[in-house]
Amino acid sequence: MRIRSRHLLRTVLPATALDAAGRRVATAAPARALRELTDRAEITALVDRLSRALDEGDFDCFRTIYTADATARTPGGEARGRDALTAQAARTHCSDRVIQHFVSNIAIDLAGDSAEVRANLLAVFAPAPTDNALPGPGYTLGEVYRFAARRTAEGWRLTRVHSIPLWSVGTRF
Repeated sequence: MRIRSRHLLRTVLPATALDAAGRRVATAAPARALRELTDRAEITALVDRLSRALDEGDFDCFRTIYTADATARTPGGEARGRDALTAQAARTHCSDRVIQHFVSNIAIDLAGDSAEVRANLLAVFAPAPTDNALPGPGYTLGEVYRFAARRTAEGWRLTRVHSIPLWSVGTRF
């Protein structure tokens, strides 16, 4: 496995310099490429965690998703600061309904320790299940998510979320 990893590294991230013995040595370019891949994976995981938190009503985990000064503009309103974002999410994602957030096509534009992110969002709303009966969806919303993210001492965090509704089916409840 170790030999394959070295071969993969040389193939995918080719080194351009030789040491005194004629062996290839890593340069700054592969390290930059690896950091960019890692940053993209961490930001994607951040968006995934946000979706899961909204689906499950786990708003306490917003502390690991948003910066303290984050802002939001969504169909649920505008909020400034992580505590206000948490309160807004709790108000619009209540226990009398089930909401699933399907996020796809995440595009990340990195600029050092900050990033702009665009993603598609499909949010499906249904009444909460009763008597072991699963309800059908009553409202579906298609949106575009626009995020800003910043690298912090604790890792990547969202500093801004803006969701832009594009279409809907059904009646919002």
